[in-house]
Amino acid sequence: MVIETQAAVEAPSRNQKHRPTVDRVLVVGAVIVVGIVVAALLLWPNEAQASANVLFDGSTRIFGAPVQVLGLGCFLLAVLLAVSKFGRIKLGEGKPAYSTSSWLFMFISAGLGSATMYWAFMEWAYYYQTPGLNITPESREALDVSMSYAFFHWGPIPWAMYVVAGISMAYYIHVRKGKRLSYAGNVEAVIPKVKAAGLGGRVIDLLFLFGTFGGLILTVTVTVNTVSAGVAGLMGIQNAFWLKAIILTLSTVVFGLSSFIGIDKGLQKLAKTAVLAAFVFAAVVFLIGPSEFIAANIINAAGLEAQNFLHMSLFTDPNGGSSFSRDWTVFYWLYWISYLPGVAIFITRVSKGRTIRQTVIGLIVGGSAGIMFFFGILSSYAMNQMNHGTVNAPQVLTDSGGDNAVAQLLNTLPFGTVFSVVYFLIMLVFLASHMDATSYTVAAVSTQNLPNGTDPSRSLRLFWVIMLAAVPMAMLAINANLGTLKTGLTLTAIPFLFLLVTQIWGLIRWLRQDSDRIDMKTGLILPVKPEDAAEPAPSEGTR
Repeated sequence: MVIETQAAVEAPSRNQKHRPTVDRVLVVGAVIVVGIVVAALLLWPNEAQASANVLFDGSTRIFGAPVQVLGLGCFLLAVLLAVSKFGRIKLGEGKPAYSTSSWLFMFISAGLGSATMYWAFMEWAYYYQTPGLNITPESREALDVSMSYAFFHWGPIPWAMYVVAGISMAYYIHVRKGKRLSYAGNVEAVIPKVKAAGLGGRVIDLLFLFGTFGGLILTVTVTVNTVSAGVAGLMGIQNAFWLKAIILTLSTVVFGLSSFIGIDKGLQKLAKTAVLAAFVFAAVVFLIGPSEFIAANIINAAGLEAQNFLHMSLFTDPNGGSSFSRDWTVFYWLYWISYLPGVAIFITRVSKGRTIRQTVIGLIVGGSAGIMFFFGILSSYAMNQMNHGTVNAPQVLTDSGGDNAVAQLLNTLPFGTVFSVVYFLIMLVFLASHMDATSYTVAAVSTQNLPNGTDPSRSLRLFWVIMLAAVPMAMLAINANLGTLKTGLTLTAIPFLFLLVTQIWGLIRWLRQDSDRIDMKTGLILPVKPEDAAEPAPSEGTR
């Protein structure tokens, strides 16, 4: 995702009186875990992938239904916040730091990233082959519903999870005047016994670190596979592991060294340019492609999503035994949840001065609209190529993989080589920016006593870039299947379910406590009345 975790993360300062030092427990723990995972993948690839599939199946069976209920619950809570009097509450005093158009564009573009470029072309093909809602595979109905499921998995519910987590964090910082802009600080404000500077905070930091790893593994592996297939096709060479290793290594080295030569800010600007380029790319495909079909297909898919929204949200198929909801819906909710800590801080930073209602609408409507535009155009173009017998993406997916299907679809465009080069360059910029920002994030989390606003050491950032590339490199070496990639993300994201529930509980409690002190004109929370001042002062973030 393009949400700027580097700009968003402010590492908790555990003790401002001491110099920043590397958190050896977090670093050593991460090195050990990464080493074990890489060794298992390389030494016992078949057994490792089989075990991963068993773990994925078991974890999604246990947590699947609760995850789906939690997702729908977040959406309903977000809607309730927007339409109730609580929607008028202002998240901090003063005027917003960003204009409404700039602020909305952040959310419209926030869902885009390197892996999104792949899924926009290919996600519908997976659903066409194995659809949900007990629809016959590869039928006309499956084709109609396939893109609506893509809209669903990138639509209102996952954005609502971000809304709830972000508003809880923003309320804690801007309304409750919390001191620590960190996930651990937010949790401490809800449960004072869990100290951000103590063992509880260390555990949350460790979960944050591994959650970041889980999300990145899938993104990097999918991206490198897609770019490698495209480069091999353009250059007429074999799409082998050595090519994938070169692509990943170049991305790692170039952007790992960016902090040393002082061009990180330039790379972040390049990433923002890539967002615009991605939207322009989709717009051009719409204009030169089957525009009428694309527009009609987007409208049709949106209608089917609205019609089946509740069923999609809670579809578990207990009698039919289908694993669709666990393989896709539960996986996607956990995929989004793995990014919660960084996104919550990002929302807190950019939404100061906005109302809760504005934040809900901005994220859910803006985020969903951006994805619908991008996915709708590229998925519809791919469907049209199948309908006309040009490129049967689902069949290519089965025969030689989705990355090859993307390469073939790009070649059907006028000036296909030019479009292919632009497409793969956008993916690489997204990937590099993501790795650069992620290395900053985990370096900040793994640095003790880091003052707010201070950057972690460059050497530590470079170390994490290398570590972050290690597991994806092993995945590429064994040509890991999608199920294996999903497992790492699922296992690292599950703990954040409990942290998200904690945030929801805290937000609801704070709103109830403050419900009688909302100034309907300004949206601010009025001071405690004199007669209530004698009551015991609550702990930080709970007053």
